[in-house]
This record gives sequence, C-alpha cells and structure tokens, in this order.
Amino acid sequence: MTDPMRETLDRWKAAFDGHHTDAMAALFTTDALFQGFGPEVLVGRDAVRAYYEAVPDDRTADVTVIATYRIGEQAAGGFADVVFRDPTGWQAPVHLSLVLQQDEGAWRIRQYHVSLVSAEH
Repeated sequence: MTDPMRETLDRWKAAFDGHHTDAMAALFTTDALFQGFGPEVLVGRDAVRAYYEAVPDDRTADVTVIATYRIGEQAAGGFADVVFRDPTGWQAPVHLSLVLQQDEGAWRIRQYHVSLVSAEH
C-alpha cells in the first residue's frame, strides 16, 4: 500500500523546487483550504496558485514525512517537517499538516497548514 503523504509531498516538492505553479495548484482540490505564511486562510486552487506565484523562484523545500494516517480509501493525512531555503542562506523550518482526499484517481490536498517552528511557545 502506498503512503499518501509521501506520494503527495514528493510531487509537491518537485513542483515547489521547480517553481511550477500550475503543477502546485493541481495538487490541491478545487475547494482546498490553505494556510501558508500569510495571515489569512486561502480557499481554492486559484488562490493557491497566486500564493505560490509570489514565492521567489530560487526557494526550495526539504521534506521529512513524520506520520501518515488513512481514513478508509478516500481520505488520509499526516504531518511533515519542512525547511524552506534559498541560496542567500535564508531558511524557515515549519511543521506541515495535510488532509488529503482521493480526487480523480489521485491524492490531492484538501487542507494545508504550516506552523513556523520557533524556540519560544
């Protein structure tokens, strides 16, 4: 049985590292909820595409899947640690949680949430 988190995040990383915003948007359901670094929750593929279009082209992401769960055949989710980087040395470590659903024969992201890792809490 495949790992839905690993499968989805492998495709997400390839699209993110290549700055392929259409491929990024296609990984999400049409009504996806997206909480990135911005202050507002975004809704839908067009909003996700616009978010990633604003990310500098030279950023990459290192992804480590922490846990995956499945709810039947149609839903899954889990957690990953991601470190976003650029060539200047900038980096942002985050915890990423996803809710996934089967959509048109592929796992797509239904809900995306990042939380910046900080030494303070």
